[in-house]
Amino acid sequence: MANPYLIHPATIVEKIQEAEDITTYRLQLVDEQVRRQFRFKAGQFNMVYLFGVGEVAISILSDPDEPQLLDHTIRAVGRTTQAIAGLQAGDVLGIRGPFGQGWPLDEARGRDVVIVTGGLGCAPVVGAIEYIVRRRAQYGSIKILHGVKTPHDLLYRERFDAWRLIPDTEVLLTSDQPGKSWSHHIGVVTELFEQVTIDPVKSIVLMCGPEIMMRLGVPILVRRGISSTAIYVSLERHMECGIGLCGHCQIGPYFLCKDGPVMRYDRVVPWLGRVGV
Repeated sequence: MANPYLIHPATIVEKIQEAEDITTYRLQLVDEQVRRQFRFKAGQFNMVYLFGVGEVAISILSDPDEPQLLDHTIRAVGRTTQAIAGLQAGDVLGIRGPFGQGWPLDEARGRDVVIVTGGLGCAPVVGAIEYIVRRRAQYGSIKILHGVKTPHDLLYRERFDAWRLIPDTEVLLTSDQPGKSWSHHIGVVTELFEQVTIDPVKSIVLMCGPEIMMRLGVPILVRRGISSTAIYVSLERHMECGIGLCGHCQIGPYFLCKDGPVMRYDRVVPWLGRVGV
């Protein structure tokens, strides 16, 4: 949108319960002209605003070529998100955005795509996966490796099942802890690297989740021959303004709300895991 300060009303069209405290909100911008002009890239985010309460930065899950309905997965953990959790279909939220840099999906065309996600923070990559699978012929093999702490933490179960059926696509799941109905790997997500064949020359890696996963996982991929310039990560920081003014999301010399949240790994590796940067 041209004006990053302008809040546009959006109606909740549907609520999809992903877990006890996690919900996907399907939103439609009220103003038809704004709806037609709204454009975003997979990996970008919106500031989702609840009038009279506050706003939060939330990744856009939707396909960028279908901006009529905007999906945002929100976990009720703070004052604003808990208030949003009380809304129902037909209620109105505000949208400000989109902000930040998205996944390099143009650069990935013709290449194998390795997607590594961990924990509950896999939402930033969902839009990228949906984008790729809907344009399947334009990309090489897809390998989706996703790890959770417990089987209960697995979101988007239907999506994972659907992605597994797509030609030349592998979906590997793992949980740190076992469960009675869990039939997948038990362990951390980096252990799944040994279960897939990766062509280091043809591959590009999209990774999101806890930073500890990135710090431990990327060196393993690099040792397998993947260049750090072919690895992209989606980082999380507290974002309040979306335009690099408040400084809450600064990491080293970068502001994740405008330089990220998706960044090439070699650009940010010196700042990962460091307190106060």
